[in-house]
Amino acid sequence: MTPNEYQKEALRTANGLSERDLLANGVMGLCGESGECIDLVKKHLFQGHELDKAHMAKELGDVAWYLAISAHAIGYDLETVFQMNVDKLRQRYPNGFEAERSLHRKEGDL
Repeated sequence: MTPNEYQKEALRTANGLSERDLLANGVMGLCGESGECIDLVKKHLFQGHELDKAHMAKELGDVAWYLAISAHAIGYDLETVFQMNVDKLRQRYPNGFEAERSLHRKEGDL
């Protein structure tokens, strides 16, 4: 499945919302689902729980759903969003991540 095929499937279950509400629901959902992921890691690292990888994978799927509808709400498909991110990272870190480049980023770098 390609990212754009996933986005099309995700949007099948996001019907009935205006673009404005789709965006608000999307970015709020990203925060909520990301919070659920970090809570699983917190419990694993600090409370002695086993890391439930299957549960984590399901929560990451929810993150993907909210990402897909958020991108659609602003007029982007996922493949374009992913490519934009890769382009930004290649420009910022042409030789892979370097702490020095991270610490001394040029003004205006996103």
